[in-house]
Amino acid sequence: MLQRARPVIFVTVVGIVAAVLTFLSAGPALAHGFTSTVYVHITAGDEGHVRTAVELEYDLLVVSAADFEHNDPLYRAGTAAFDDGDTEGQAAALNTHTASIVRYVTERFSVTADGKVCAPTPVGGFTMGQQEGVPYADLLLDWACPQERAEHEVRSALFPDTEGYVKGTKTIVTYEIDGRSGSAALDAAHPSFSTGQSWYERFWEFFRLGAEHLLTGIDHILFLLALIAGSRRLREIVLAATSFTLAHSVTFMLAALGLVDVPARVVEPVIALSIAVVAGWYLWRIWRRGGHATDLETAGHGHLSLDRAGWTRLGVVFGFGLVHGLGFAGALGINAAWSWTLLWSLLVFNVGIEVVQLTIIAVVFPVLIVLRRRAPKAGLWTTGTIAAAVSVMGLIWLVQRVIWP
Repeated sequence: MLQRARPVIFVTVVGIVAAVLTFLSAGPALAHGFTSTVYVHITAGDEGHVRTAVELEYDLLVVSAADFEHNDPLYRAGTAAFDDGDTEGQAAALNTHTASIVRYVTERFSVTADGKVCAPTPVGGFTMGQQEGVPYADLLLDWACPQERAEHEVRSALFPDTEGYVKGTKTIVTYEIDGRSGSAALDAAHPSFSTGQSWYERFWEFFRLGAEHLLTGIDHILFLLALIAGSRRLREIVLAATSFTLAHSVTFMLAALGLVDVPARVVEPVIALSIAVVAGWYLWRIWRRGGHATDLETAGHGHLSLDRAGWTRLGVVFGFGLVHGLGFAGALGINAAWSWTLLWSLLVFNVGIEVVQLTIIAVVFPVLIVLRRRAPKAGLWTTGTIAAAVSVMGLIWLVQRVIWP
């Protein structure tokens, strides 16, 4: 059986490697095929005004505003400063072309009071900051509203997909206005919110955002598939999923509290490595034990009934789960003091992730168990193919994220 199992790995890996060579060769272009996140903090200003602090990804803002305004000098100065990593030059390029950039932003971002448009005025100049190691431009806008006491609606269509530079933009809003405080997540499908919205509407926004993040985050899904393929018993996948959940919840919350801040250039390659390692672990078991890869090596001890390999795998999954939590946190740019006001919403975001994760396990794992019991050879081929595909993709992403961070 061992001799029959080895071709499962060899044939699958060779086929996948051949199929993805072109994918790897396109690395630099694909590495910047991205989503973007805009951050907005809203407070009350003087005399019924509204104050918005808007943070936008610098290079995307420069390219988009220059294209919208047909402003070639902005593009040349802004991209040159970005390529040189010159923070002062970046701020200077923005401040030299303030009118163009503010027009671009306020065409796509607006505040209304009881349905009446508020008029924006920039306050001070542009300053520079960072989110996940990426330069961000900070813009302060003062909005004069016709109604002093009113519920306010915020609408964002910044960096639309139609411009062709991104495949999706989220706007994460925190607010302390109208006697209320809270947070909201806006995107193309849900571009606006009102400060008068109910708690369950806010709950749903972040639950949906968490669910969509896992569903669209192919690296996290492949990690989960690697866990499922390599699990020998229902107990093992439940414990692995629980370990992963606890681990990423710990770092997710620590990041939310501003206690942990690890650059994306470190987190993303380690996530890719975790995918390759967890999937490769099962391939190694197939190589070493053949048709007995899904058997327990020794009798389990205690209530959890795990053997030594099971406990070791659980520890590895927990360790990598800590890193994945930083990846989830990075999706919302959680590294600032105001994250305290986002804490409740972040917990809901995490719930959305967990519901999708458990749903995938509930759908996929029983199918594999039935296949293994009724057709052991087919089950071995299926799980071996899944593990080989996931392992190769993890290694490819590792190389890409190291070379093109």
